[in-house]
Amino acid sequence: MVLNNIEKLLEKYNNAETSLAEEAQLRAYFESDDVAPHLEHYKPMFLYFSQSQQEQYTKDVPLKPKRTKLYQWISVAAVAVLMLGFIVPRVWDSGPKTLADYPPEEQQMYLETKAALAMLSDNFSDGTSSINALDLASENFNVGLNKASHIAEFSETTNKLLKN
Repeated sequence: MVLNNIEKLLEKYNNAETSLAEEAQLRAYFESDDVAPHLEHYKPMFLYFSQSQQEQYTKDVPLKPKRTKLYQWISVAAVAVLMLGFIVPRVWDSGPKTLADYPPEEQQMYLETKAALAMLSDNFSDGTSSINALDLASENFNVGLNKASHIAEFSETTNKLLKN
């Protein structure tokens, strides 16, 4: 009777239908010395489960991760450098300067740079108008291709009608 019950429990165990109490019965049966010979191959499995249940993790688990303060100091240094970059020029700045405040060489360089940038701007404007002309030509070409495709379509339809 007990052997029949154990075999039914093993079948339920293999189908993952046992409760915890039934698994405890199976574990107790396989821990005993009177296991049926045809069920001996289950014994190591249940003994392993019993042993692994009694194992405990003995190492200490650190609750706080170790953080280096280097990153914190780097961020503080970066903020300090940024603040100095914004504050220092304003402290030592003697106020707004005009073109007349600069030496004549720097004034001449400024005027030459201004003329070069104005010439560059004019050339860009000329290039933009040339590109606009190319865009217009491209649009006209696309319109012509579209009309040519209508003529080809008309020609195909005419040929089909004439062949029939």
